Amino acid sequence: METRAPRVVVAGGHSAGHIEPAMNFADALRKLAPAAEVTALGTVRGLDTTLIPARGYPLELIPPAPLPRKATRALLKTPSRLRDSIRAAGAVLDQVKADVVVGFGGYVAAPAYLAARQRRLPIVIHEANVRPGAANRLAARMTTHVYTASPDVRLKHSTAIGIPLRPAITGLDRLATREAARRKFGLRPDGPVLLVTGGSQGATAINAAASGAAEQLKAAGVQVLHITGPQHTVEANDPSYAVLPFVDEMQYAYAAADFAICRSGAMTCAELAAVGLPAAFVPLPDRGGEQRLNAGPVVAAGGALLVNDADLTPAWIEATLIPILSDPARIAAMSARASATGAPNADTVLARHVLTIAERHRPAR
Repeated sequence: METRAPRVVVAGGHSAGHIEPAMNFADALRKLAPAAEVTALGTVRGLDTTLIPARGYPLELIPPAPLPRKATRALLKTPSRLRDSIRAAGAVLDQVKADVVVGFGGYVAAPAYLAARQRRLPIVIHEANVRPGAANRLAARMTTHVYTASPDVRLKHSTAIGIPLRPAITGLDRLATREAARRKFGLRPDGPVLLVTGGSQGATAINAAASGAAEQLKAAGVQVLHITGPQHTVEANDPSYAVLPFVDEMQYAYAAADFAICRSGAMTCAELAAVGLPAAFVPLPDRGGEQRLNAGPVVAAGGALLVNDADLTPAWIEATLIPILSDPARIAAMSARASATGAPNADTVLARHVLTIAERHRPAR
C-alpha cells in the first residue's frame, strides 16, 4: 500500500533568526521529498508575513502568545492568550492533516508544540542559540527529537547538527567569487577588505567605530564594505569605503571580504563559519549574554575575536584589527579555523530526520 506525501508544519516566527532556519529546512525537505506538503505557522507580529510568503510557502496566522521571560503583569494574561493560540494552531494541524510539527522557537512555537501534543503528533525541535528560548525549553519536555546548533546547548535529548542555512551560503566558493563580488560593490580586486555589518537593522556602536577608523584603514590599504542598516547613515567620500544600507544577497558580501566586524547572532555565527570568514564579534550587551555564548565555539577555535560593545572603538580597530588585516597568513589561518567549526549540511540532516519521523507517523492511503 502506498503512503501519501508527508505533511509538515513548521513553526518559527517573529524574527529572521527563527524564520530563516525554518525556511532553509523547508527548502531542504522539498529537495529530498518534492511531494512533501509544508505549511508555516506565523503571527501578525514580526517578519512572518514578509519573509515566509516570499519563500513560497503557505502561511497560516494564529494569535501571538509570547511567553514572558519574567513574572510581570503580562504573565497574568498569558493563559487566555495561549489558549486561543493553541486552539488556532490545532485547527491548522487538523486542516492540513499534519504528520509532524517542526519548531524553531519564537512566539508561534509554543502554541504549535502544545497543539501537537494534544493530538499526539511527533514534535521536532531545532534550537539555534546556545541559551534556549522559553518555547523550546518547554517543548524539550515533550519530545526526544531535539536538534541544536551547538553541543553547548543544554536541552535534554539534544543532538548538535548546526543551523540550516541557504545553499547560496553553504555552497559559496569565496575565492572563486571574490573578484566578481568586489566589482559588484565597486571595490578594487586587490588588497584586504573589511566587512562591517550590524545585522539587518544595523548597530550604532559598530557603525561609529568603523567610520571613525576610516582614515586609519585607508592608510593601511584596507578597503571597507560597510552595511549600515536601513535606519543608519554613514558618510564616506572615498571609493575604497563602500557604504550600503542593506545587502539582500549576503553571499556576495562574504565573498568580497577577508574579515568582518559584526554582531554574534546565531545565524551570523553559523554563516561566517560555513564560508570560513574570520570576524571580530561584538555581542549585544543585553539579552543575558546570549550572543557572547553563540560566538564561543569559533572564538575558542581561533577563527574569530571577541570584543565588548563598549571596547569597540576606532583606537581598537587601529591597534588590534589593522595588524591582522595586514597579515594574509594570519587571516588564512583564522579562516581555516572558522571553517572547521561550520556545519554546512544542517538543513539536509534535519530534513532527513524529519522525513523519517513523518514516515513512522503518517497513514497509508
